[in-house]
Amino acid sequence: MTSVVLNRDKSKKLSTKEELSLLDKENLIDRILQLEAHNFQLKKIISKTNEDGRKKSSSEHKSRKNFDFSKSQKRHILLKFYYLGWDYHGFAVQEDTTNTVEHYLFEALIKSCCIQNRETSNYHRCGRTDKGVSAFSQVISLDIRSRLSLENQIDLQAELPYCKILNRLLPKNIRCIAWSPASDQFSARFDCKHRMYKYFFPRGNLNINTMNNAVKYIMGHHDFRNICKMDVANGVVNFNRSILHAEVSVYRRDPDQNEGYDMCQLIITSQAFLWHQIRCIMGVLLLVGQGNEKPEVMLELLDVEKYPCKPQYNLAHEIPLNLFHCEYEESEWFIDNKELMEVIKTLQQDWALNTIKSTMIRNMLMELESKLENDVDTKFQNYCLLQGVQSKVYQPLMKRMTCESLENRIEHYIKKRRLNLKQEETTKETKL
Repeated sequence: MTSVVLNRDKSKKLSTKEELSLLDKENLIDRILQLEAHNFQLKKIISKTNEDGRKKSSSEHKSRKNFDFSKSQKRHILLKFYYLGWDYHGFAVQEDTTNTVEHYLFEALIKSCCIQNRETSNYHRCGRTDKGVSAFSQVISLDIRSRLSLENQIDLQAELPYCKILNRLLPKNIRCIAWSPASDQFSARFDCKHRMYKYFFPRGNLNINTMNNAVKYIMGHHDFRNICKMDVANGVVNFNRSILHAEVSVYRRDPDQNEGYDMCQLIITSQAFLWHQIRCIMGVLLLVGQGNEKPEVMLELLDVEKYPCKPQYNLAHEIPLNLFHCEYEESEWFIDNKELMEVIKTLQQDWALNTIKSTMIRNMLMELESKLENDVDTKFQNYCLLQGVQSKVYQPLMKRMTCESLENRIEHYIKKRRLNLKQEETTKETKL
């Protein structure tokens, strides 16, 4: 049995030249991008803080301050909501930006006096999606203000209209759609039975059958260190996960019978996922669909004995990814039909405007493509999905430069005193 202890030094030290030289190209690029984003966001935060300080209403502050939570009942519930994540820097609250879904969620919860603060709300989230990623069925659990007595909390119709209250305060692309009563210790994170993601993409020149053959290899229990982004710095040293279901299929065929414009989807289900695991899976599937790799490359990536170091390859784009469903046992979801109609109207407006843009662009494409000779291939619709620079001469995946091994990364962070591994004597031979 392996336990991990993180050493978190509040006074973060600057990296040395020697430490930076140990990082591979991918990590160095990430570090530069993070620092640039950090500086940019700090400037925005300082500017916004000064502006908010001037605009903040003293009357609003007093009303929240004077609300007496000691006179209110509480209950533990699950809240289900969707968000279109492409305008946000991820779901979870971050130090260097306020533009996260969770920030706006707690802002609405506190402003409506549903909770007093995050620290006392017994809060858990089902999952934390990255920048640009959306969710149709994100679920959180928390203690929330109730209008019902402890003896009468069965009458859900008489409870506070949580979805309606929050939707009046949330941005239009974040909407609560249902809530469910839960026992006091029920956790949206730890009691979730499985999570299902969908990744939507245009067919273009992709072979959907070979992509589906490739994704079947990942089903079952495997070590995914070569098909994720290893987060050893944050104490993750176990990369074994079980994929319950994985499938690539055509979601909707193009009405003009131009198969390059067919919309397809990857559906993948697991109890838990690793950082960037799905986008790594999709990145490899795109190489398979383009004919650059055989489906069996998935088996090679899963063979960590033969291939202990991850070959360098690009992530798939974040925009098509959606946390689509979170499964819980015995959840009695309460839906306010009137409020749901308002939510549907809001989402239809998003659909209408985005479909109009898509139709306009498609009409322009049809005009341009009609001017080409009939035998010219124009199936480039999926080319934007693989991030990073594409080489003109394709290098086979398993012959590329590799990242550091897991063992080397662990050793590196142990030397930096940011990671301690404690192993029981009976299991010292266990491989990480």
